[in-house]
Amino acid sequence: MLLSRLPPLISDWPTHLSGAPWWQLTTDALQPTDTPLLAGWLVLFGKALEPASLTVLASRLAGHGVAATLYPATEVVGIPLLLLGTDRFSPELVAELKAEEWAFDLCHLPALPTLSEPGLLVMDMDSTAIRIECIDEIARLAGVGEQVAAVTAAAMQGKLEFSTSLRNRVALLEGAPVTILDEVVANMPWMPGLQLMVDTLKQAGWKVAIASGGFTRFAGPLQQALGLDAIFANELAVEGGRLTGKVSGRIVDASVKAEVLQLLAAEYAIAPAQTVAVGDGANDLKMMAVAGLGIAIHAKPLVRAQAAATLNHHDLEGVLCLLSAGACSERRWDRP
Repeated sequence: MLLSRLPPLISDWPTHLSGAPWWQLTTDALQPTDTPLLAGWLVLFGKALEPASLTVLASRLAGHGVAATLYPATEVVGIPLLLLGTDRFSPELVAELKAEEWAFDLCHLPALPTLSEPGLLVMDMDSTAIRIECIDEIARLAGVGEQVAAVTAAAMQGKLEFSTSLRNRVALLEGAPVTILDEVVANMPWMPGLQLMVDTLKQAGWKVAIASGGFTRFAGPLQQALGLDAIFANELAVEGGRLTGKVSGRIVDASVKAEVLQLLAAEYAIAPAQTVAVGDGANDLKMMAVAGLGIAIHAKPLVRAQAAATLNHHDLEGVLCLLSAGACSERRWDRP
């Protein structure tokens, strides 16, 4: 089957590919095969997927000597998704794919967690579970927005040590009325796909938690609204109805986030391969490194380069795409 002859819509491919259980991808065609590959994975998802997407991908695979098998296509929450199994996992291929601009999300991974088994997802809060950086919003209402936002941006890019930068930013909030926290909570925009992701994971028997360098005042309402299993965040010190400019207790930094994921996995008896970390900033990298799968969402360049998976075109519904992709490997084109 020449790639150029595939229908534009992926939903129409089953009719044309039902003649074999799986298909081997070559530079310009799909060849029937009875032996699917599963030493590594390529997950492609997005409404921009088309036959030409496979043509470009096939060229990149050939350049690295990686063979790939196409599994049956699917849709996850209305998003077209393709899964290819490879004969090996190639870090060099990962680097090349990340260096290019794609019109859809594309990840090359050594393994895929599955929703068919218990799992654990730990996510950052600011710019991950929600669309804002809470400390920047507090600072704006306190009249020190520009000073704090500049430090936040540098910290998330890994240019500043997180704990020190957090203390410096919180110090600028000294004397601000605690009521501004309520105002931020009341206008806290959730990341699109958050409710759907959490509900789907909970229905699949997964545990879901937040580990945030932000604050409990904002993580708490999210836990209540979503039924999260745990939250770990920082505590703003308050006296006389005003912020003191200090953080109470141990700061939740990159190392603590990684500890949280490992502790929760042990507490809930979750296999390491079934743990997922989602975040956008440099202080999420250690958590991603100890997880079975680390996912960067709308992340800074440093984080995109180091995370196993990246979401550039999707919000949190993209997490569901990645966690649902493995189910395609249990299907055949010739058995609808």
